[in-house]
Amino acid sequence: MTRIDKTDAEWREQLDELQYQITRRKGTERAFTGIYWDCHEAGTYRCVCCDAPLFRSEAKFDSGCGWPSFHSPNDENLIDEHVDRSFGMLRTEVTCHRCGAHLGHVFDDGPAPTGLRYCINSAALTLARDE
Repeated sequence: MTRIDKTDAEWREQLDELQYQITRRKGTERAFTGIYWDCHEAGTYRCVCCDAPLFRSEAKFDSGCGWPSFHSPNDENLIDEHVDRSFGMLRTEVTCHRCGAHLGHVFDDGPAPTGLRYCINSAALTLARDE
């Protein structure tokens, strides 16, 4: 998959302020405020920056944390993981492999089959609903 590299000005023009703060500045939306945290529609969750197909609705589950949570990505090659030591914590940041967008974090407290919880900001996603 071809990597996407844009200037800061190009990202600012493409994204709204919340999307920009989350995906390009590693922000986090408040829990229970994003449009997909309680969404139950079938489809593919795509990167808001580059449209990469990151997660399928079948992998989504209600973790109770207030953000969309998935037990596995659509394709592991579309997700990159990085050590995140911000705010005095040790976490694993999740980014889009194609464009480098900050998506959220992954934790090891999820359900079967992976035991993982990809905790993703709604503002980093768009939902392509199944027809």
